[in-house]
Amino acid sequence: MKRQKFIKAYNNQKFLHSADGRTVRMLCEYLEPLQRFRHERVSNTIVFFGSSRTRPLQQTESELHRIEEELAASGERSHEDERRLNRAINAVRLSRYYDEATELAKMVTDWAQHRKNNSRYFVVCSGGGPGIMEAANRGAHHAGGKSVGLCISLPHEQQSNKFISPNLGFEFHYFFMRKYWFVYLAKALVIFPGGFGTLDELFEVLTLVQTEKVTKPLAIILYGSEYWNNIINFDTMIEWGTISAEDLNLFHVCDSPDQAFKALVDILTDNENNHSLPG
Repeated sequence: MKRQKFIKAYNNQKFLHSADGRTVRMLCEYLEPLQRFRHERVSNTIVFFGSSRTRPLQQTESELHRIEEELAASGERSHEDERRLNRAINAVRLSRYYDEATELAKMVTDWAQHRKNNSRYFVVCSGGGPGIMEAANRGAHHAGGKSVGLCISLPHEQQSNKFISPNLGFEFHYFFMRKYWFVYLAKALVIFPGGFGTLDELFEVLTLVQTEKVTKPLAIILYGSEYWNNIINFDTMIEWGTISAEDLNLFHVCDSPDQAFKALVDILTDNENNHSLPG
């Protein structure tokens, strides 16, 4: 009788992709990134959250100009034409945040690389996709620094951006493992205008800090008061007693790269000088 050759469990793709192999897959999304972060010596990140739909100003202004010319030539405007025009106008309005996220990421990366007498290096980290995520990785790249991209596989495939550093791009299946890596390495987070995903990430972080599940000092910057004051009415939450007035101290609101940069540097430096910032 011919001897049979069996597959080792760790090479059994059918098992690894089955429901029974889920725990192994979860563990892989912890251990494999951990190995790479250690190899690349990344232990402190400044995380950028924000909409994947935000595009550079040059692109959106060009598109708006094209639509305006097209409508002017036609002489008539339908309801759909008005909707297209309004979408293009709002896209231009949102674009300032792409350019400002790029500038801020460049500023903090340049600062991190040129700090004197300190081995701590803060690395820009994003969700790895387009929009604000791309802007953050772009800014770090332009400053000559490394940056992290924590991508997520979605039903509608989202391309990773080209500015993520080699060996620091990740593709997660599980949202909770991706969120773990966002928070575990973070010493600061900057939340730009965004949709459901950004709100989910913002409130999860605020909840973790409020409930002291995250005990390390964590600088949280809400970027863009015009947007956030319209999206979230924190004063109403205080009025109804669902949060305390002191909870507003969990974050800072900034409206320019210079203002956000100063807030980040002041908080991170203060935390470091007080020896309250883990390595």
